[in-house]
Parts: sequence; C-alpha cells; structure tokens
Amino acid sequence: MIDLSSYEVWLVTGSQHLYGDEVLRQVAEHAGQIAAALDVADRPAVRVVFKPVLTGPQAVSALCHAANADPKCVGLIAWMHTFSPAKMWIAGLEALQKPLCHLHTQFGRDLPFATIDMDFMNLHQSAHGGREFGHVCARLRVRRKVVVGHWEDRDVQQRLDNWSRAALALADQRRLSVARLGDNMRQVAVTEGDKVEAQRVFGYEVHGYGLADVTRHLEAFSDAEVGSLCEAYAASYAMSDDLKPGGAKHGSVRDAARIELALRAWLDEVGADAFTDTFENLHGLSQLPGIAAQRLMADGFGFGAEGDWKTAALLRAMKVMGHGLPGGTSFMEDYTYHLHPAGPAVLGAHMLEVCPSIAAPGSKPSLEVHPLGIGGKQDPARLVFDGADGDALNASVVDLGDRFRLLVNPVQAIRSDEDLPKLPVARAMWRPQPDLKTAAAAWIYAGGAHHTAYTLAIDTEPLEDFAEMVGIECVVIDEATRLGAFRRELASGDRGWG
Repeated sequence: MIDLSSYEVWLVTGSQHLYGDEVLRQVAEHAGQIAAALDVADRPAVRVVFKPVLTGPQAVSALCHAANADPKCVGLIAWMHTFSPAKMWIAGLEALQKPLCHLHTQFGRDLPFATIDMDFMNLHQSAHGGREFGHVCARLRVRRKVVVGHWEDRDVQQRLDNWSRAALALADQRRLSVARLGDNMRQVAVTEGDKVEAQRVFGYEVHGYGLADVTRHLEAFSDAEVGSLCEAYAASYAMSDDLKPGGAKHGSVRDAARIELALRAWLDEVGADAFTDTFENLHGLSQLPGIAAQRLMADGFGFGAEGDWKTAALLRAMKVMGHGLPGGTSFMEDYTYHLHPAGPAVLGAHMLEVCPSIAAPGSKPSLEVHPLGIGGKQDPARLVFDGADGDALNASVVDLGDRFRLLVNPVQAIRSDEDLPKLPVARAMWRPQPDLKTAAAAWIYAGGAHHTAYTLAIDTEPLEDFAEMVGIECVVIDEATRLGAFRRELASGDRGWG
C-alpha cells in the first residue's frame, strides 16, 4: 500500500572556481562519499543521490528547476564544502518548491593538527561557508531544516532520516485524495474546516461521495470471495466458535467482510489513500465498518471517523513517515481518564476503528461481534486488543480559521494492570508529558481535537519538520511545558499569525 522505493533526495554541494580544479575535484569526491554513506545508513527512508557540485547561479537555478520537475525528488540536502558565495543561490532558492535541509558538516571529523596548512583550510571551509548559505536562506525567508554535526554521526543520520520521512509525507500529501462517505457528524465543530485552504497548504484534495458509491460494490463479490476473506480473518485473529461458519454470529462476520471488499474496491476506483465515514450516514450498509477500517489502516490508508478528513490526511502522512519502522500508527480518540493520584492516565479508543498496527507485540487481536449502542445498525465486527507500551505521541491538525495548527504531545504508552473484560473495543493507555493535568490543559488551550493520529513509530521531530515544510504552526506539549509560558507562546502565535 505504501511504496517509497522510487523516491530520492538529492545531495547538492556548493563551492566556487576560486580554489582551482583540484579543489573542485576533491569537493566532488567527498560529496560523493557522503551521499553514498547516507544512502546506506541505518533505516534510510529514501535514496540519497549525489548531484554534481554547484559553482555558479545558472547551475544552481537549473538544479532547483530540475528538482521541482522530477516527481522522484522529494527534497534537497544542501552542503557547503567550501565557501560558496550565496548570491549565486538566490534565484534557485526563490524558485525551489521542494523541501530543503541544510547539512552543516565537514568531510573530515578531526583536524590534522600536525599537518594542517592553508591548502587544507581552503578546502575545508564548511564552518563559514555554511554561515554564508544560512544568511541568504534567512534573508529570503526560506523554510528549511538545519542539521549540524559530522555526517558519520548516528545522531546526524537520524535527523536527516527524520527530515526525509517528513519530505516523503509531503510528497504523498501533494498527490493524496481523501474520500468522504457522508458529511461530518452533525453539530461537531473541530472536524469541520476549509478544504480549499487545506489543499493550498498541504496539497491533498478532499472529495465527498454518497454511500451508494460503495454499496453498489457490495454485490460485485461472490460468496466464495467473501468466504475467502473470512478464512483470512480466522487465520489472523482469535475467533470464538459462534463467529465461525455455522455459528450464530457468522453472518455478521460475512457482512463485515463484504463491506471491506466493497470499500477496497471503491477506494481503488476513486484513487483515494485516505477516507472518512460517519455512523450518522450508513444508508445501505448493514453495519458500521469496523474491521474494514482497521485493516485498511493497517495497510497504510488514512482514516477519520465522523467525517474527520483532517485527521484522515494526517494519519496517512504519519503512516508514510513511519513506514518501515517498528511500532504502528492509528486513528485515536482521548476517550476517558483514569484520575487515580498514583498514576493518572488516558484510556484511548474509539467505537471500533483502532489500527491493529499498534497492538502489543506477540498478541493476537480478537475478532468479536457486539452491539454498538449508536447508529441503529447490525452489531458490527471489530478487532479487540490492547495497545503496545513504549514511547508514543498524539498529533492533531486543527483549523483555527486564519491558519492551521499542528499539536503534538509525546506520551508514555502503558499496559493496564487491570483487565477490561466488558470493553469490546481496541484500546491504548498512556501517560502524557509532562503530566495529565498540564497536558490536557495545554491541549485545550491550544484548541486541539479529540481525534488524533497516535503513533509508536516516530517521534516529534519529523512532525516538526513537516509543519516547517508546509508553513504551519507546530505546538509541542512535552516535558518542558509549563502552562504560563505555553499560554504566552499561544498568544504570541495568535498575534504573529493575525
């Protein structure tokens, strides 16, 4: 579902002819070695491709226009090996439409104190060459990430990988279609928003469809095809006998399987990699899509309940960012609190739709059929499991009317010491940073949504990088958060954006 194999970032190196051909030959050799090393570093999200050294404004402009036109290129990593006069970068940077990362490094880690001479100094000028480049980027108000350190350091490679993952997510958003079944849940504010502005800022399109667009696919699948999917359910999940063929509730499982097949066919037909539905608009479906939404998320689709298209798009972006990494990413909702003084925590869940990618390792989700209590439909099939523990975070994009805001809150996912025998939904528990009282108050002051994208796969940095790339405000609630300073930060942001 998520295929990133064709994408690449370009390592572009700045220099000039002042130092002679031999220096330029060494600059190109060093840049090629760095690109090759980054291309095979641990967990690379994307290929790193060496590009010829740039020594003048025409070459810079040509490369930036080529990057814009190449769908495989998701961004540029710029490195100033020597002093590269930055006026030559102005026209290219003004034209550049792809994300930019400034790698402030030098080829050799250590100075050769016993042999260092002016030839060495002329070749290894990243220290002030990078400052020249940084000045013109600041002057032009170029949105970019700056990574400082030796290129072989694991920390530097990790930060470049985080930026690359954000660049991949942006490339995906610029081709993403979000398909909506029905409208938003009635009278809900936070799931609304400006779809035109969202397309301008993020690049994705949002389109509405009727339930008939899906239900016409229901009968396109034979009983044998439905039965084959039910067999796949039985092989993958724990199931009670009454859900198996001949059991009293097997019909509900078959209906859920048929709905999944229809949803997949519809999403393929309309070319959408993210979608929404709402329990208030299910005409023609026998039950709310539960296991269907869960399995589609597990395959990389974005999803938002109650018509929440912003969260569906964000979830897809975070799925791309975390692709290939351990841990999962899911649609989530802060559902209820455990306010015991010894360990306040949040119990997150939704009616049905939590992605099994976040399930505790080694556990086997249980396929179950239970009444839903709302929607007035047949008892839906869903996967029930406990979420994994570990470092996680919640993220939310909200429309403030004059701008979008991305909220991020790192949390510690935990496993409950208590069983939940009467709660037949997938769930996760966590303790937010810095603590529940502060985090909840900060989230509310910032206007955060009750729906989030929840992940154990990525940390805060790629989300901050993503916000920088698209030019939106990113507000992080973490261990350093103090409500007074946080509220002043929000007020300053309101004044700045207003």
